[in-house]
Amino acid sequence: MQLGGRLSAAIEILRDMGARRRPVSDALKDWGLSHRFAGSGDRAAIGNIVYDVLRKKLSLAWRMESEDPRHLVYAAALQQAGAPAAKLLSELGGDRFSPEPLETERLSSWTGRSVSDAPAHVQADLPEWCAPLFEAVFGAEWVAEGAALSGRPPLDLRVNTLKSTPQRAMKELARHGARTVALLPTAIRIPPAAGYHRHPNVQAEAAFQKGWVEVQDLGSQLASAFAAVSPGEQVLDFCAGAGGKTLALAAAMENRGQIHAYDADRQRLAPIYDRLKRAGARNVQVHAEAEALSSLEGRMDLVLVDAPCTGSGTWRRRPDAKWRLGPDQLADRVEEQHRALREACRYVRPGGRLVYITCSLFQPENGKQISDFLAEDGDFRVIEPAPVWKDVAMNDDAARPLFRDHGVVMSPASTGTDGFYCACVRRASN
Repeated sequence: MQLGGRLSAAIEILRDMGARRRPVSDALKDWGLSHRFAGSGDRAAIGNIVYDVLRKKLSLAWRMESEDPRHLVYAAALQQAGAPAAKLLSELGGDRFSPEPLETERLSSWTGRSVSDAPAHVQADLPEWCAPLFEAVFGAEWVAEGAALSGRPPLDLRVNTLKSTPQRAMKELARHGARTVALLPTAIRIPPAAGYHRHPNVQAEAAFQKGWVEVQDLGSQLASAFAAVSPGEQVLDFCAGAGGKTLALAAAMENRGQIHAYDADRQRLAPIYDRLKRAGARNVQVHAEAEALSSLEGRMDLVLVDAPCTGSGTWRRRPDAKWRLGPDQLADRVEEQHRALREACRYVRPGGRLVYITCSLFQPENGKQISDFLAEDGDFRVIEPAPVWKDVAMNDDAARPLFRDHGVVMSPASTGTDGFYCACVRRASN
């Protein structure tokens, strides 16, 4: 397929999403199944166009003065081309599969408007109702922080030190442009896909199949390291999900001690079994029933609460979620987090630690939760986050995490990661 056909496909997919109110992953999958003539390169290019539109929907629409999917796709293509509009439109004119030509009025809007003149939430590519939430955390930098969440993300990998070394893994992945990351010695990064290309399928690589590496955003890796776990400890990963942080903890513990991995959602927990086997993590017990945790009460050195959240910190990777989220869903997540903290804290031994993590940048899900928790339970005290971060992260002058609201805030603009919040509290000793 040429570019014109790819643009037409992206328009079709975006219209399907709008009509059926469905996630982008489902829409892309169904389009691929019904258009089997499209090769992997075509599907990757179409996916990039669709995701670029979703990441920057507001700013593209503002410049085009239109929210029509056809205009948004043209806008994404013009922005990606980085060349005079006339040149790109001339090339598309020779492709019979190209979408209907762009109207003169829309082209005039695109060339005559600058996003710097748009309202602040449009510059940030954020739903307007989210603007106060970002400003509450980032102050004067909130627009830049929001805009950074609309860029393409890198592909981050964590080297599994139970089976390999960073040097060995890098050698296997060097042909994909992989490089080390200054913040963590066990992190590897493949830069964001350029143009209409896609990231390599690392899950097909021998290094992944042999358990040498796991796909995990650098922010998630840093959050796992923030738990400061030690070999031999007793650990409960209370919201383990598919096990990404469980695996990171197992490697940090060198397979010594014990990790109990639990999640109330069996479906989310299901992938953990194969992942543990591939990684060679032998110190993990998986629990699918809350009743199985009763014997752990008051015994854990560390309880990790990777709480259910809005996922606002992951909007680079899941941009459609940005436009589906509303205040009601935020309120639901806040209530779920409160319950998770109250349930999880009873497993912490005297003198033990509870680490609270979200992939959200909203203060009601983060610092407010910890403040409320401390007010309700006088047994816990905050462990100051800055010294913990200094121990976790290697010296990197480019990283400027925000220390506030009892924890550390990471973001694409400040640390080059997805958005995460981490806080650690300690239970008083008897």
